[in-house]
Amino acid sequence: MAGRWLALLWAPGFLCVALILETASGTGDPSTKAHGHFQFSAGSVNQTAMADCRAVCGLNTSDRCDFVRRNPDCRSEAGYLDYLEGIFCYFPPNLLPLAITLYVFWLLYLFLILGVTAAKFFCPNLSAISTNLKLSHNVAGVTFLAFGNGAPDIFSALVAFSDPRTAGLAIGALFGAGVLVTTVVAGGITILHPFMAASRPFLRDIAFYMVAVFLTFTALYLGRITLAWALGYLGLYVFYVVTVIICTWVYQRQRSRSLVHSISETPELLSESEEDQMSSNTNSYDYGDEYRPLLLGQETTVQILIQALNPLDYRKWRTQSISWRVLKVVKLPVEFLLLLTVPVVDPDKDDRNWKRPLNCLQLVISPLVLVLTLQSGVYGIYEIGGLLPVWAVVVIVGTALASVTFFATSNREPPRLHWLFAFLGFLTSALWINAAATEVVNILRSLGVIFRLSNTVLGLTLLAWGNSIGDAFSDFTLARQGYPRMAFSACFGGIIFNILVGVGLGCLLQIIRNHVVEVKLEPDGLLVWVLASALGLSLVFSLVSVPLQCFQLSKAYGLCLLLFYVCFLVVVLLTEFGVIHLKKV
Repeated sequence: MAGRWLALLWAPGFLCVALILETASGTGDPSTKAHGHFQFSAGSVNQTAMADCRAVCGLNTSDRCDFVRRNPDCRSEAGYLDYLEGIFCYFPPNLLPLAITLYVFWLLYLFLILGVTAAKFFCPNLSAISTNLKLSHNVAGVTFLAFGNGAPDIFSALVAFSDPRTAGLAIGALFGAGVLVTTVVAGGITILHPFMAASRPFLRDIAFYMVAVFLTFTALYLGRITLAWALGYLGLYVFYVVTVIICTWVYQRQRSRSLVHSISETPELLSESEEDQMSSNTNSYDYGDEYRPLLLGQETTVQILIQALNPLDYRKWRTQSISWRVLKVVKLPVEFLLLLTVPVVDPDKDDRNWKRPLNCLQLVISPLVLVLTLQSGVYGIYEIGGLLPVWAVVVIVGTALASVTFFATSNREPPRLHWLFAFLGFLTSALWINAAATEVVNILRSLGVIFRLSNTVLGLTLLAWGNSIGDAFSDFTLARQGYPRMAFSACFGGIIFNILVGVGLGCLLQIIRNHVVEVKLEPDGLLVWVLASALGLSLVFSLVSVPLQCFQLSKAYGLCLLLFYVCFLVVVLLTEFGVIHLKKV
């Protein structure tokens, strides 16, 4: 019971944590405060802000660098690198294709960083936190694990919403990911492994997602999101979590009643199954013992540190394909950096992944990463009283805490408060994801300026594809392994969290941070309406066709979804390049 109450209180708690992180990592632009609301189109500042910046490609090559440096609309409010200045000031005009190619490769590597951080560091720590809080699997799945799987989407949306010039990226990415997941991913699962969907969870999830899409469509039509509207998004997500809990409780109760009824009717059959289970348990053998050394030698502290920082499994390396090895080599620098800075707690291991020298080192490095990633390091270099910068104070305090921990613990047994490292790893990995997402948004905006593409198109294509490709491969793998129902359910559960928390929390943070009454939304022409309509049509198609098939999903259903997405992309591109447009009356 306590775990369920904690689950109900988790969403406001996460909201407070996100408010602290986002407020600390963002700065309010006073130019956007006008008439009591925050203009996502920056209309009160400059009605042609994005158009002015895109005009750089129409200038002479000798004037582009000065234009980018002097025009405030070409500057990035957050991030470590200024991509527009880099491409127009540090690359000769004849090497512009090379610069764009390098940016694309860096963008792909950032997506790789997002995927590795979320999968190997963010999600495991969230799982450890939910285990320590004793949450049920269903509650953890729709809260902590949903946040872990959607972390790249959520942080990309929060970063995009923080700048009026990139708000279209957030809308395009959230809607684009919704169309991609409900068509390509869901269709691919049914093609790989046709199955019978669970009727009640499917209808519940698609109904909630349709309500979320309708709320966003209405907000775009009204052109604004108020404080009550933003809180309504978060409240709907809390209601969704409560609904999942109640549905799970009802299902378990009905199942227990049917089980009791079957026991009373066929006790002899049950006893035979129990005997079989007991015999299988007694005859089970841990074959992992064969690979354990006969004489357990105590490892030194240095050996433990070296093994803990090694991201490569040599036995697995010898058995994998060439493509896997190439990808592993590319990921090695990222994994080494994350192993050095992000602690991971694993409740399934006997030692809970306690590595005494590494964890003590992380007590110094992880807080340093926290202060150097907040607002791109501005808080880290701030001097306290004009004497010491914040990062130096953090290093001193962290070193003292690490020294006490090192001499008060042993290598064999984890300390009693080892579970606190899960929260430290959660915060550190979250800020790593936020930093990578900031760079992704800045690169996409730069590419939009260079190619004169709208932020909505970049969001629904590159950003949505990059953030969803990891989940897509995971779901396809589950389907090939014989778990298509689990993969299909994950499609809708994740995007419900993304759109409700992404839009609701992103707008709420802007309202609070800028002390405004509402957030102005100005759709990017006809394209946003095409995107919203396509998402709505895909959901209506599934809502109608799946029950008509008696929830037996076939390959034909999957092929129809893939065809729908292809048609959607064609219409989007034709709309972007002006082939499809509204006639002016």
